[in-house]
Amino acid sequence: MGTGTVVMLVICAIFVFGILFFVAIYNKLIQLKNRFKNAFAQIDVQLKRRYDLIPNLVETAKGYMKHEREALEAVIKARNMASNAMEKASADPGNTENMQGLIGAESALSGTLGRLFALAEAYPDLKANQNMMQLSEELTTTENKVSFARQAFNDAVMAYNTARELFPNNIVANMFAFQEAQLFEIEVEAEKEAPKVSF
Repeated sequence: MGTGTVVMLVICAIFVFGILFFVAIYNKLIQLKNRFKNAFAQIDVQLKRRYDLIPNLVETAKGYMKHEREALEAVIKARNMASNAMEKASADPGNTENMQGLIGAESALSGTLGRLFALAEAYPDLKANQNMMQLSEELTTTENKVSFARQAFNDAVMAYNTARELFPNNIVANMFAFQEAQLFEIEVEAEKEAPKVSF
């Protein structure tokens, strides 16, 4: 073999290696993106369960809290807003705007639920109601599951964001428009805790 042939083979080998290297990086980014989408699907399941429990909770409370109509309506309104924000975020969990909307809606819902439970303390018959106690327990369990699912999602997002920022991954990420994913963080310290639902 001549020198020209050897040089050509080396250039071809480098080219093939480069393509395989870029394909490997691209596939790794896709894998990490799918992981955080799957992790968000787990949040989606738990939040939908939460949203399904809230109307039942409000219905149970209505019979006892006739004078607290505004608080009950505020909970349902906040629940509907959070549910709509959840649908948008579910469509594209990597979209920062959708995730920020969900974070804000969830913060508002947590706040209204907290106020509802604070008001419920003044109604001993409501506190003793078996249905209310069961719904409160289910809501507390669901809140805990949401927290665990949110942590798993944030871990997956962090792995994805880190991988897309590393060199040479960042070159592939920029070439194929892999956008930074938004963490699902509750921003107000008091809202990082699940609502207290002791009955």
